Amino acid sequence: MRIVPAVDIRGGRCVNLVQGDYAQETVFSEDPVEQARRWFEIAKGLVHIVDLDGAREGRLCALDALRALHDARVPYEIGGGIRTMADAATAIEAGAERVILGTAAYHNRGFLAEAIAAYPGKIAVGVDARDGRVSLSAWREATDADAVAFAQEMETAGVARVIYTDINSDGMMKGPNLQATGAVARALTIPVTASGGISSLDDVRSLKALEADGVDEAIIGRALYLGTVDLAQAVAIAEGGA
Repeated sequence: MRIVPAVDIRGGRCVNLVQGDYAQETVFSEDPVEQARRWFEIAKGLVHIVDLDGAREGRLCALDALRALHDARVPYEIGGGIRTMADAATAIEAGAERVILGTAAYHNRGFLAEAIAAYPGKIAVGVDARDGRVSLSAWREATDADAVAFAQEMETAGVARVIYTDINSDGMMKGPNLQATGAVARALTIPVTASGGISSLDDVRSLKALEADGVDEAIIGRALYLGTVDLAQAVAIAEGGA
């Protein structure tokens, strides 16, 4: 399993929200690119970038940061507000190794199919769920769509992976929703990235136990910034250590 440190960008700063609530924002760094570089030096892998301004506005807003990451040779994936082929292309051209679609994948299957065809292996879909139901538009739009069923539809469409986020766990520092994450992973044959709620090394161990179900990545955000999870230790556990 791979640990993917998260850098959420809003207003040009590295921040963290609680359950996606923009009113509950903590600023952790004035320089998100430097923060991403520090995490990369430890994890030696992909960094998860969230364009929070983009998620609200429905367009790519963090382009300067993406270009700076590419110049710094920090590999990254990007999600948040990418809803057109132009923005997907811009992100890929700026060095993104993976583009994460969410709201657009739900509402615009034509765009999803076009993006998958244009960038094979580079399109992932974020399945963000509250109480098992898909939420969209920076988690402000509730739907009746079952998260597992939607994830299966995304696999059928041809996405490379699903990034599953349990909204009720996100930012709460109370552990991930292992039951829901495992249910999504077992329903798919493509790999699943777990996101939301990791607050301790024991949580990393618990997610590591879901590797056989298809969970091969875990995104960690707030716990790294608060110091309750040491990134190097988390990487060691994920790679097979105790």
